[in-house]
Amino acid sequence: MSYQLNSATGSIEAVIDDNCGMTKFLSIANALAKEFKVKFTSKEDNSDTIDWFFTYKGHGLKLHYNIYNGVSICNSDYKDNNAVAELASMLEKKFF
Repeated sequence: MSYQLNSATGSIEAVIDDNCGMTKFLSIANALAKEFKVKFTSKEDNSDTIDWFFTYKGHGLKLHYNIYNGVSICNSDYKDNNAVAELASMLEKKFF
């Protein structure tokens, strides 16, 4: 992954691309759905931030887009950190 941010709870945010637009976010979402068989369970779309929630290998994760910070994969539980890092690494290889 490009880099990761750590929260106070120990969970991580793996930044896939910090300089991209909505087209890249949708391409990553499409790859998650088609290649990794992910089904998005809920979506929150705001004016400058989009969060799409999904499960990957039993881990609850979030595909996050912000117009200022780009695209990332996040989790809310530190137990999901390995899944975040694994998925972000595979996506980064595909898109870079």
